[in-house]
Amino acid sequence: MKTVWAALMVLAVAGCVAPQPSPPTPRAGPGEMSLAPVGFNALPGWSDDHQAAALAAFRASCAHMAAALGGTGVAAQLGGTSAAWQPACTAAAQVADDDAAARAFFESMLQPYAIAQGGDAQGLFTGYYEPEVHGARVEGGPYQTGLLAKPSDILSVDLGAFSDDLKGKHVSGRVQGHALVPYYTRAEIAAGAIRSQRLEFLWLDNPIDAFFLEIQGSGRVALPDGRVLRVTYAGQNGRPYVAIGRVLMDRGEIAREQVSLQSIRAWLTAHPDQAQAVMNQNPSFVFFRELTGTRQDEGPPGAMGAQLTPGRSLAIDRAFLPLGAPLFIDTTDPLDGTPWRHLAVAQDLGGAIKGAVRADIFFGWGTDAEAHAGKMRGKGRAFVLLPRQDAAH
Repeated sequence: MKTVWAALMVLAVAGCVAPQPSPPTPRAGPGEMSLAPVGFNALPGWSDDHQAAALAAFRASCAHMAAALGGTGVAAQLGGTSAAWQPACTAAAQVADDDAAARAFFESMLQPYAIAQGGDAQGLFTGYYEPEVHGARVEGGPYQTGLLAKPSDILSVDLGAFSDDLKGKHVSGRVQGHALVPYYTRAEIAAGAIRSQRLEFLWLDNPIDAFFLEIQGSGRVALPDGRVLRVTYAGQNGRPYVAIGRVLMDRGEIAREQVSLQSIRAWLTAHPDQAQAVMNQNPSFVFFRELTGTRQDEGPPGAMGAQLTPGRSLAIDRAFLPLGAPLFIDTTDPLDGTPWRHLAVAQDLGGAIKGAVRADIFFGWGTDAEAHAGKMRGKGRAFVLLPRQDAAH
């Protein structure tokens, strides 16, 4: 395999690779996603990126490819299954860990497509990170906010099993009598709707920390004895996500240009008598489980099971793009305004991530990651890299 790969690299560098067939260019209606095939020279900053880091993230995804990865249209056709990625995953295992070899691999095996939705190529890119909070195994003293495990009475229903028109759609709820009804909202859970289930497995010292831990989906819990536990997403109540930053902005509490994780946290902290009511405006509620077997220098697992890599992992909307696909993001660093142009891999999902030109960038853990994630709200473009149709030949 290494001999074959070396030969492929020589041909690529020499410019003698056989002409590639024209990739498909789908037509899209209003609001639909369109993918336009482009050359790698259309990706701004492509030659300046460190593709070896993205290659490592891509290899991690290869170990967790599923039969159905998501996507729609051409994205689903070319990259919606594990079989579609098998040639690229096989080749990736043989590539040297340096930027030149990684860049040549991506250019030889994958085809970039400019993403647009409803004819608009501009999208929104936000950030998330793994926060560190303080907690204890038992309730007491300052540790009064329970972190909840997934309830046993919550059900997830694949609507596609009932109708082809609903393929890819899911609902979560609970059985009441002989009917499936929506699961309890955040406000109802806060008021004690599932208290009798005794789902608390950790107790935090700050309800605002618990709220932001839900938004990030994972975190590190520092215990009184100095140990650090990892927790990660275990499930969600099925209710829609509502950004309380927008709630505070609409109420005139925070100006639009000042909305960030930091400003929202500051407002909640400064208004303890109103904080829970504002947080309850987001009916979505996330449940957790303890994460074991992960090193402290590794990120948490994303939705597809692969460990997240700082700056190289993304949460995307699986209704449009498949998990496992590399995306080149062209946006702006929130701290210094310089271009943020990197190849990353779709390895995670998020309740607030809706749309084709939309991604949440995982920035890692620690103070720098929090600073970037909390202020990240950049406009820009995205290009998805999908397997070439002749890559297996």
